[in-house]
Amino acid sequence: MDQPSITQAMIDAYDEYTHLTLDRRAFMSKLQMLAGSGAAAAAIAPLLAANNARAAIVPADDSRLETGDVTYRGAPGDIKAYMVMPKEAAGKLPAVIVIHENRGLNDHIRDVTRRVALEGYVALAPDLLSPSGGTPKDEDKARQAISELSDDITRTNLLAAHEFLKTYPKSNGKVGAVGFCWGGGWVNKLAVADPDLRAGVAYYGMQVPAADVPKIKASLVLHYAGLDERINKGIAAYKAALEANKKDFEVFIYEGVNHAFNNDTSAARYDKKAADLAWKRTIDFFKHALS
Repeated sequence: MDQPSITQAMIDAYDEYTHLTLDRRAFMSKLQMLAGSGAAAAAIAPLLAANNARAAIVPADDSRLETGDVTYRGAPGDIKAYMVMPKEAAGKLPAVIVIHENRGLNDHIRDVTRRVALEGYVALAPDLLSPSGGTPKDEDKARQAISELSDDITRTNLLAAHEFLKTYPKSNGKVGAVGFCWGGGWVNKLAVADPDLRAGVAYYGMQVPAADVPKIKASLVLHYAGLDERINKGIAAYKAALEANKKDFEVFIYEGVNHAFNNDTSAARYDKKAADLAWKRTIDFFKHALS
């Protein structure tokens, strides 16, 4: 059976749905209108959605890695996190906080965390939904819970992740952060809040207000998708503020690709060429900034 044809309008509708401006029923109604029938919409919806069954570029039991679930003290209590590091590392390693999308700490983000660790880092992915009981399996419930999180609580828990990594025995205390979508926005916010953060990589993340930019000390790499009109509206002002305040940053725009182009579990939006290039730039940056 041929794969259904997916249009940009369908991808845009899915983006609207996943960022809580459409509920599930309204999204499926719009998708049915765009696809021409309920059957076509039902076939297309799974291709737009992320499928965590595909999340295994680096297997969970990769023999090169030491993996495990940990907790650290946050607000209002302990924060659960997934921690990964190379099994046979010579000496202490720099560390990277991996900040999840608005679906919470799922299998895809765990896989990304393993990818970071394989490059020679202590990688920590906090479950920032820990204050509400942890990431639920239902993605709609996870997105709703993310929308209800307090910025103050999330900021506190990311700052606490940095403190945890600075003093972790296998870390050399040099800490960066990488985040995706909602997590990309939080890389920008963390750079404002944390003067000790050395490096931040934001994938299609919401920008911070220009007035906050002077507080940024970290070097930044900012990846954006060319078709991501919602997020890209803020690029010009953010870039101008970073330049005016003489911050160390690079902006990369990947033309012709969609928001979440790095997420290989989403068949319709993933773009391997852009994802591979952005990942190379990310790791090259961390090797320089966390050296």
